[in-house]
Amino acid sequence: MRHHRNKMKRRNTISKDAVLGLLAETRKAMSHDAVEKKLNGEVDRATIYRILNRFCEDGVVHRIIADDGKQYFAICKKCEDMGVDKNKLPPDNHFHFRCTSCQTIECLPALVEFKVPKGYNVDRLNCVLIGICKDCHR
Repeated sequence: MRHHRNKMKRRNTISKDAVLGLLAETRKAMSHDAVEKKLNGEVDRATIYRILNRFCEDGVVHRIIADDGKQYFAICKKCEDMGVDKNKLPPDNHFHFRCTSCQTIECLPALVEFKVPKGYNVDRLNCVLIGICKDCHR
């Protein structure tokens, strides 16, 4: 029985490494379905779901709700790398871009400024800009 527990724990670590490695390799946000498809059966659907949610809770990845209603997951970057004042907004509060050509979503690498009417205070944001990415535009 003890050997079985160690094997399960090891498999879970391998699964986490596989999901994290995939997100790091693609360097773009991925939906649960896309992660499952890329891993090609290495990790089952329910485990991927649990891993992605745990990564969100731990601040390893952030969740993006796109205009298509799907949830996408991307590795969190440091605020300074995104051009965001870390004292104003958490790192997952930055703009994203969804390409209508290649269907990818990515964190924009620079600060996108916005203004809200007087009297409004922004605590969080979920902004996805939609168009053609720089790679497809070429």
